[in-house]
Formats: sequence, C-alpha cells, structure tokens
Amino acid sequence: MEVRTTRFGVVDIAEDRVISFPKGLLGFSEFKRFCLLEPGEDACFFWLQSVDDPALAFVVTDPALFVPEYSVPIRQDQMGDLGLGKLEDAQVFVIVNKVDQQLTGNLQGPLVVNTLSRVGEQLVLAEKRWTTRHPLVKVASAARAIA
Repeated sequence: MEVRTTRFGVVDIAEDRVISFPKGLLGFSEFKRFCLLEPGEDACFFWLQSVDDPALAFVVTDPALFVPEYSVPIRQDQMGDLGLGKLEDAQVFVIVNKVDQQLTGNLQGPLVVNTLSRVGEQLVLAEKRWTTRHPLVKVASAARAIA
C-alpha cells in the first residue's frame, strides 16, 4: 500500500506492516493506523508514521537501548486488549523529543505493540520514577557516534 508522508513523500509498505492502535495515541485518538519507518538497517530511531495523516509522525525508539533498567509492567487486562499470549511477543517503544541539545523519551507513556498481531496501545505508567522527558542522549554525542 502507498502511504503519503510530508517528510518522505510516498512510501510503499506492505499491508501487514500496519500497526493498529484501537485507542489511538494520547492527544491523537482519532488516528488509529501507523507504520514504522526504518531509516536504515542499524537505526536506533524510527518514524511512527500515521497511515491516514501525512503530517502526523513521531520519532520512536526502543528505550532499553538507552535505559537498560526500564521495564513496562503490563497487567493481565492490557495483555488481553493487546492479544498478547506472552510478554516476549511485545515490543516497547517510546516517543522521542528534542529538548535543547538533549533527546528525551516519554518513559511515562510507552507504546506497547504485539509483534504478531501488530496491535498496539499507549500505556500511562503510574510510577513516578519515569517522566515524559527522560534524558536519553545528548544530540552532539549522538552525531559523533554516527560519524
């Protein structure tokens, strides 16, 4: 299927690569279908692109790459909502923002995706240890690491 984006033009993705968020994302509940765009094979940041709105896309990453002690407690009812039979079938992403020279991750609102059914949900963690702007990496050091 063709997905129109404002950043990358028209991108061709397989229908089975669409991730459905039945409840939408916080602040964007009307948008339910997204696809994950990988800028390269070894990328650690991805674009979560809306299939229905070319201008709506979020930079996301696997938080375990930056915060090894981070974990998302998933309740039984949430496992049922996601159709998860086992936790190993879940992939966690967080939305990334740039604040000054720092990339931050919303560790309080992780995205949990069932990798088999491609159904996802944005959870809201009650634990105050994590914030919506948790520092991940300084932009200057990220640029040096890529070079």
